[in-house]
Amino acid sequence: MAGRIPQPFIDDLIDRSDIVEVVSSRVQLKKSGKNYSACCPFHEEKSPSFTVSPQKQFYYCFGCGAGGNVIGFLIEHDHLDFPLAVEQLAKAAGMEVPREESSPRAEAQQRRRQDIYSALEGASRFYQMQLRKHAPAIDYLKARGLTGQIAKEFALGYAPDEWDSLIKLNADSSETLRLLAEGGMLIKRDQNNERQDSEQNRTSTNDRSHSSTNDRSHYDRFRDRIMFPIRDQRGRTIAFGGRVLGDQKPKYLNSPETPVFHKSRELYGLYESLQQRKRPDELIVVEGYMDVVALAQFGVRNAVATLGTSVGTAHMDRIFRHVSQVVFCFDGDAAGRSAAQRALDACLPAMLDGRQARFLFLPEGEDPDSIVRSEGTDGFQRRIASAKSLSDFIFELAGEGLDLSNADHKALFAHNCLPYLQQIPKGLLQSVLIQRLADETGLEKQQLLEGIKTESPKPATPRVTSGEEGPSLQEVNSPEPESSSPERPLSENFKKLLALILQAPKLALREDLDDELLKREDSQGLVESIRTLVRQNPTAEFINLHGYWTGYAPEIAEQLTQIYGSSLLKALPEEKLEADFSETLTRFKHRLTRAEIEQRIREIASVPFEELTPELREEQRNLHNKLSGRQSHNKS
Repeated sequence: MAGRIPQPFIDDLIDRSDIVEVVSSRVQLKKSGKNYSACCPFHEEKSPSFTVSPQKQFYYCFGCGAGGNVIGFLIEHDHLDFPLAVEQLAKAAGMEVPREESSPRAEAQQRRRQDIYSALEGASRFYQMQLRKHAPAIDYLKARGLTGQIAKEFALGYAPDEWDSLIKLNADSSETLRLLAEGGMLIKRDQNNERQDSEQNRTSTNDRSHSSTNDRSHYDRFRDRIMFPIRDQRGRTIAFGGRVLGDQKPKYLNSPETPVFHKSRELYGLYESLQQRKRPDELIVVEGYMDVVALAQFGVRNAVATLGTSVGTAHMDRIFRHVSQVVFCFDGDAAGRSAAQRALDACLPAMLDGRQARFLFLPEGEDPDSIVRSEGTDGFQRRIASAKSLSDFIFELAGEGLDLSNADHKALFAHNCLPYLQQIPKGLLQSVLIQRLADETGLEKQQLLEGIKTESPKPATPRVTSGEEGPSLQEVNSPEPESSSPERPLSENFKKLLALILQAPKLALREDLDDELLKREDSQGLVESIRTLVRQNPTAEFINLHGYWTGYAPEIAEQLTQIYGSSLLKALPEEKLEADFSETLTRFKHRLTRAEIEQRIREIASVPFEELTPELREEQRNLHNKLSGRQSHNKS
């Protein structure tokens, strides 16, 4: 395996390259003050929001959030992987690309991931072959209006009604079986599994083959299901979703989290959509695989779906990486509205100026699949065009059950709106919504602005309380617990701190950056990595940091691009960065400490009265005193 490209060489290559020259050879740039601008090459727009900074050697689109250094631009625009982008840039600069020895552990991990991709791709080919042999599965897809062409495009397949079809296929390769297990396709047996298998399979005609299988330590996760390969943006199979042919439960079954699959980041159908059109006008988020495929069958090629989880911040970052407009399409029942409210929570912090989010609720009992089959493409597109705007949805939620002719209800309406508006980044959209709220309530705009500054940053989203809340987006049930994604999302407060560090990386060396605080907030170790890079290269700037992560963790590079790109709107002069960082760090520590106090108060409050010891009561009083003291200090 070729060794890693040394970071000093990447830094030197970036320093020798001119991003304006590289971008202008592919995009028509126009001088705009100190920078250059153009209509974004990564999404369709009429007014230029794409900026290239010769000073920072960085590009950023304020419409879709695309951004990075010169290497990142080549990767995105020319569809290259990182080594090829470096090779191409080095060739233009007349430089030879060196390689350093990789650590045995890093090489082994990379090799393992590649082997898992290969094993999953083999499983996908097997399922596609099985579909051609299984008439009931073909009949099911035909009954859903799907053609062989669309099934081929989405690589649909069928998992046989056997407990060991993948095991028998790979019986001569114990290594492939280990890879399939690591990739989530096989489940390890225990005594409970044995009893469950016996119960579920006692009427199966495949019992004999099951009992005769050599490998009794595992069994197939997917059986008697239509198989939907989940592919990443490079087209690699990273996981599967399976749907039953009848009405059995669970209707949908997803792969668990694996070294190559993190469901909180991925969107089903995104790869297929981008193959049809690299820069779609908008993306439509629907609730299931079949919705995505059915819409594609009717010519709607821009639908995606989350994978058994609510829409999250990582999904929004990925969506706005490709488009500036998104439509959430949900069922009109209680579960659909609840899912829409969670999507609203996720998208508000991502609503930079130039972005749009809308919400479409279908009639109860209908889904995109049934609507497009009954009303056709034009009928579905008319519904999309009539989707509710983000602002209308916010005001609708905030005003539920209120009479705005009543003064008390107007005050409550404003109170309900503020947590939503506070989540929207400062800019034109937030300003327009504040003005609308002022117009509808008769309150002064300045008064509402003050309310936003003091409002809790977490929105108190109303939740559906009538009846049981359904699954987040799909009915998902796995025979074994699924591990959660190893990294939790960065808090908005930490992002503010990180934005300043990205503007001046040497701030990461500040001694008042408490290590314990970073451990709690920075689960990905971003600041510690920046510290290491700055110690190695004291003059490192953001483009150097971006080049480092682009090479081995592009999802982190993308995340940092969003944070850094947003901060460009309010970039501070160098002499003010230190002071602003100190002030932001103080506020951040204070908010973190307050959150911990409130959490401990809640913990004590949950203790039954008869179990409250004198020590707990004393601690409770002290915590309340601390909290009230902080609040008084804030007001003074």
